Amino acid sequence: MKRKDFLQMTAMGAGAMFLPDFSLFGRSVDAAELLNPGPDAAFKKQLADVALTAAKAKGASYADVRIGRYLNQFIITRENRVQNIANGESYGVGIRVIANGSWGFAASNEVTKEAIAKTAERAVAVAKANARIMTQPVQLAPQKGYGEVSWKTPIVTNAFEVPIKEKVDLLLAANALAMAGGANFVNSQILAINEQKYFASTDGSYIDQDIHRLFPSFNVTKVDRNSGKFETRKALSSPVGMGYEYLSATDADKVGGVVTRYKNRYDLMEDMKNATAEVTQKISAKSVEPGKYDLILDPSHLWLTIHESVAHPTELDRVLGYEANYAGTSFLTLDKLHSKNFQFGSKLVNIVADKKQTGSLGAVGYDDEGVATKTWDIIKDGVLVNFQAIRDQAHILGMKESHGCCYAQSWNDVQFQRMPNISLQAGKTPLSVDDMIKNTEKGIYIIGDGSFSIDQQRYNFQFGGQTFYEIKNGRIAGMLKDVAYQANTREFWNSCTAIADEKDYRLGGAFNDGKGQPGQSNAVSHGSSTTRFDGVNVINTARKI
Repeated sequence: MKRKDFLQMTAMGAGAMFLPDFSLFGRSVDAAELLNPGPDAAFKKQLADVALTAAKAKGASYADVRIGRYLNQFIITRENRVQNIANGESYGVGIRVIANGSWGFAASNEVTKEAIAKTAERAVAVAKANARIMTQPVQLAPQKGYGEVSWKTPIVTNAFEVPIKEKVDLLLAANALAMAGGANFVNSQILAINEQKYFASTDGSYIDQDIHRLFPSFNVTKVDRNSGKFETRKALSSPVGMGYEYLSATDADKVGGVVTRYKNRYDLMEDMKNATAEVTQKISAKSVEPGKYDLILDPSHLWLTIHESVAHPTELDRVLGYEANYAGTSFLTLDKLHSKNFQFGSKLVNIVADKKQTGSLGAVGYDDEGVATKTWDIIKDGVLVNFQAIRDQAHILGMKESHGCCYAQSWNDVQFQRMPNISLQAGKTPLSVDDMIKNTEKGIYIIGDGSFSIDQQRYNFQFGGQTFYEIKNGRIAGMLKDVAYQANTREFWNSCTAIADEKDYRLGGAFNDGKGQPGQSNAVSHGSSTTRFDGVNVINTARKI
């Protein structure tokens, strides 16, 4: 294999949904500016009132304004060198209105009273132009005003307060550990984001929020010099709604077993050491024999299956066909919901949507149209019971209020329905992973997310992983490779026969889930405990036809 081909293939391993959208950087700034507190809430309220007054004066029946300051820091390394350090700030205002029954939106990076008034007038003009071709007026679910309120991610350490040198030293030390352990290539990165968002509306809300997210990760590669083949292992970290404290794991945060995994906090050095050893094992691991297996899926793997097969198909705009041109539709149609008996999964399957879980990527106090966040059932005892809906969709489901899952990636993007955290609830009876393995005769234990494919209706799919362990007669028999499983969504979730209890519950997630035209990204977590699915078809990805 040529070096350029190898590098191209390994680079593809960092899928787009796991990495940040670098177009959101805005202007490049010095790291010290990331600690500048920015305008205070009183000043932003004055600006917001200018926008709301100007919009109403031009005929808007409703208006909301979002003043956003988005801060980013990305540190990226490879082997013994730093590849990139980027600090970015994006600051501006987005104004959304209803006039003559139709939506209008306008945005500006000029945050002055004069510019904001003109932006509000442009938004109303857009709404009135849209009204000429609308088929039916916007039906906005009522929403009480909250007055002046605030919410902040409960962090211990602001990642921007940690010196860049300290972060670089950590990443390069981890890389050195991998290289000393026999890795041929390694890259690592720390991504930190702070969204300072101010929302105000004609409903009477003035909401100030300070949101933090962090994502440390790496990828280790080892090449078999004899065959030219290679294996990789990604970090078992999760992107989180936390501060830099996430990188200070204690023994209580570690989940033991055949592979060490992490809950609440993460040990990058330990995981790098383990990953280097495991990638060496993967080279000589037995290639899987295709067939039916009982699968035991760790939360570090299952989050992605939940994301693709449950979270996306229950987005109401996708169900209604609004996303068909870009992201597809959904096999979960309205009639299935209205039947009240569509058996999505086995009776063990309870899936909940929320924007509140502490430490999750989706956690905020209020969504981007001023609705307090909440928790609601999507699948209850295996039955489909709800979708994800925002204020102008609530009436379609016969609801009187929004679910509170409206989001825009930046001040210059219009907010729309975005995926909240979607999580499989832990088992209700005591059950450990060890007991689950003991009760499995022929199975595969899968840890970590890998490549995947799913059709446009989110029905037929295939998923790989990071590490795979064969289970024979209730015991781990050794490592496997070349594993992927295939199923359709309903068949798969109805094959769920066991879920570990809440002691094993952990979060995974995507830092950059894409949707919409023009495209926007959204950070979202998915929780679960280790779960077993019986009789799932497994293929060998190395075999050629």
